[in-house]
Amino acid sequence: MLSPSLPAIDFPHLHDVPLPPVMRARFALPSAPPLNDVVAAVEAELAKCAAFASLAEGAAVAVAVGSRGVAQIDVLARTTVRYLRDRGFSPFIVPAMGSHGGGTAEGQVGVLAHLGVTEATVGAPVRATMDVVRYGETPDGVPCAFDKNAAGADAIVLIGRVKAHTSFDRPIESGLTKMVAVGLGKAEGARNVHRLGSRGYTEVLPALAQISLAHAPIVYGLAVVENANHALVKVEGVGPAEFAASDARLLTEAKSLMARLPFDQIDVLVVEQIGKEISGTGMDYAVTGRTDMRGIANPPKPFVNKLVALGLTKETNGNGVGLGVADYTTLAAVSGLDLKAMYLNVLTSTFVEKARIPLTLPTDKVAIQAGLATCWRIDPENARYCQIRSTLHLDEILVSPNLLADIAGQPGVEALSDAAALRFDDAGRLEDRFSD
Repeated sequence: MLSPSLPAIDFPHLHDVPLPPVMRARFALPSAPPLNDVVAAVEAELAKCAAFASLAEGAAVAVAVGSRGVAQIDVLARTTVRYLRDRGFSPFIVPAMGSHGGGTAEGQVGVLAHLGVTEATVGAPVRATMDVVRYGETPDGVPCAFDKNAAGADAIVLIGRVKAHTSFDRPIESGLTKMVAVGLGKAEGARNVHRLGSRGYTEVLPALAQISLAHAPIVYGLAVVENANHALVKVEGVGPAEFAASDARLLTEAKSLMARLPFDQIDVLVVEQIGKEISGTGMDYAVTGRTDMRGIANPPKPFVNKLVALGLTKETNGNGVGLGVADYTTLAAVSGLDLKAMYLNVLTSTFVEKARIPLTLPTDKVAIQAGLATCWRIDPENARYCQIRSTLHLDEILVSPNLLADIAGQPGVEALSDAAALRFDDAGRLEDRFSD
């Protein structure tokens, strides 16, 4: 792994910056009951696919699985594989993740393995390649690329989560349509979508998906939706002609279930972990209030004055895309970066600012103190402080009492502890944290 090495730069004046007291709190998240039986739900939706009846015994069926941390993705894949095998077909797994995994077949197999999707766990071989076939081009001349292994199958079934995109709103965001154009387009397809910036998402992506749907042997998709607690609440079987309509309809439901911070303004937001499995840009902009893309407005709230990212998840494998949105980070986070994976990601997406390395300080404590010292308050000990495990995990948060007071009296708001000082070990590592 190609990781940078930065010096430990000490600023003695930061050691004296007072820290606000914090308390554990909970607020009501958007709710939807999780599925009681995911296996039964998948089987019921697969049974609706009329196209399976026309496949010959032994037909090779590619099951496309992406790189996002979809809840129970191993169960979804295993159940789909078993259903297909029980009907006499020969299923296999293909990674549908664009340029993720370092843009290599081996890397993409590794990403799936981290998600629990291997031949041993799902009962079907994983066939990864970065080779593509080409199905023509859009009216604007953008070529359409498609995974060669999937293209050579007798049929393709996609498993994809419908959710908000990580950067800005549009009618169709993450879902089956994107999985066809970008995920199964491999690195070339991802570059073709992203090279035109925001226009690539709004115009090129749907056009590429339509070309692939017209040429590739795609017969079905399983669209899943999660609630704010990252639990599956819906599995819906979708024919290829309905991918776009289903994505748009389910996106409305998915957005209604997104967890967001209930504050208008935060002086310092501390995010313990960022990672690609949490969000495509490490941290969800709907939580941090920061899109930070040229030409795309940030959400009106929350306004976060200073953002501190303390570290990376293990699952992100060094890809720290999104770190550039933060104002401060730590040496531990930076030393865990895989610059090749991160740079490849932004060279593909074209949003290179997401891979910038923010001010890097020696410890958690000093990074937090730097945020407090620069958040435009004369009294940092009274700063409006919020700390979260990640933008995906908002079931409990740490907040300063004055910030919690903003939502006191609202339904579902609950203080879980008294206010107390933040605790750090002798090395300056934050001990009051939700992550390991």
